[in-house]
Amino acid sequence: MRIIVNKSKLTFAFFITLGLFVSVVGVFVLPERFFFDTKIILYDKYKELGWRGSYPFTILFYKITGLKELHFSLIGIIQYSIVAFLTYKIGVPKNFDKLRVKNILTYLSFIMIAVFLCMPTKEFINYLCITFIALLLKKSNDNLLKNIIFVLLSLIVFGSFFREYYMLVAFLSVIFYLVSKVNIKKKKLATIFYGLLTAVFVSLSYGVIKGEFISQKTRESFNALRMNGEASNSMIISPLNTESWYGESFGIVYGFFSVNLPLNGLKHYLSPQIIAFVLWQSLLFIILLIRYEKSFKKGLKNNYELWVYYILFSFFIVQGIFEPDLGSAIRHKMGFFPIIYLALYYQDFSLDSKKKKVE
Repeated sequence: MRIIVNKSKLTFAFFITLGLFVSVVGVFVLPERFFFDTKIILYDKYKELGWRGSYPFTILFYKITGLKELHFSLIGIIQYSIVAFLTYKIGVPKNFDKLRVKNILTYLSFIMIAVFLCMPTKEFINYLCITFIALLLKKSNDNLLKNIIFVLLSLIVFGSFFREYYMLVAFLSVIFYLVSKVNIKKKKLATIFYGLLTAVFVSLSYGVIKGEFISQKTRESFNALRMNGEASNSMIISPLNTESWYGESFGIVYGFFSVNLPLNGLKHYLSPQIIAFVLWQSLLFIILLIRYEKSFKKGLKNNYELWVYYILFSFFIVQGIFEPDLGSAIRHKMGFFPIIYLALYYQDFSLDSKKKKVE
């Protein structure tokens, strides 16, 4: 009897197993700075425990589940196993065994996810919630309007109690959709441009009301406190002072490119981990841009794939406002990986595509 081995699933299992190993040993080899957030979560240093806010909710989550009482290696096994199962539920790509650029980026992502899950972390909760949204977007044989409304409401609810910027992601996704409905050429660039313009407008409006612009309040003020610190070499600092409207506007655009096409990070050529991130992120962004453009060619009607990109690039824009450094940018991308994974392999995962093959 001949046994047929699915090479794609075998490759998927290999890198998941490798990731599982990393999630077990990570606590013994990672530098101390990786555990800064973990100490806050475990010891509730600032007495934040509660239901609203990423730190308060995460502290509560690890207390209620009892995970905080376990050794980090066990936490890594549990968290990574759950994440691996959820990723498998999204799908295993065809030809995943082939050495293609997007496959290699995904292999590396599986390992990076393990690095960030070998400890109590906000990204575990983030991954769970984003997987739910990815699975909704995968249901391309369902009513588009109903599902998208549910997706946007899910982002708003998630943002209201965990990370507020997800509400902005939902808002920008709608802006992307409205711009794409306008009869203009180069819709890909137009949606991103107007998405950035909307983000600038939101930040400036916030500044008029609150007296401080968003990136100035979050990224810039946080970086000012740790200038010349141990992990300051990858900080994202706008060349222009963000206290002015034009400085804030430039800072948001600068932040967007710094976290998504971070060629300015090449100046850190003596830091191999930063160069590795620059290469991984730049290649990922270019591939996603190309696929985003291709998805427009399928038309706007009942196109779930476009909504995957609306949400994904809205998240990328929001990262440009909030991310203080390249390390935080990649960590938060790992928490958002289910959407990135779905975007990279949408044609393999789409229920509608599978239905057509059966027919």
